[in-house]
Amino acid sequence: MARLLRVSDLPEGLTPHSLRHTHTSLLAEAGVGLEENYETARAHRRRHYPQGIPDVTKQMKKEAAKKFDNLMDNL
Repeated sequence: MARLLRVSDLPEGLTPHSLRHTHTSLLAEAGVGLEENYETARAHRRRHYPQGIPDVTKQMKKEAAKKFDNLMDNL
């Protein structure tokens, strides 16, 4: 992780956890809801949604990826 941060010119104090939060924030900015992001939804399901959240379809995952790609292309 330290090497990746160095070559990316990112602060050395970043952790995978902090990057996950950044990713989630960027997804929200791109208009992607929590339920559309499988990895984030899976991580949060155990802590914040004890009764579970709706299943995420393949199409929802594809749309979320497109929205994120569009955001990154326009930065």
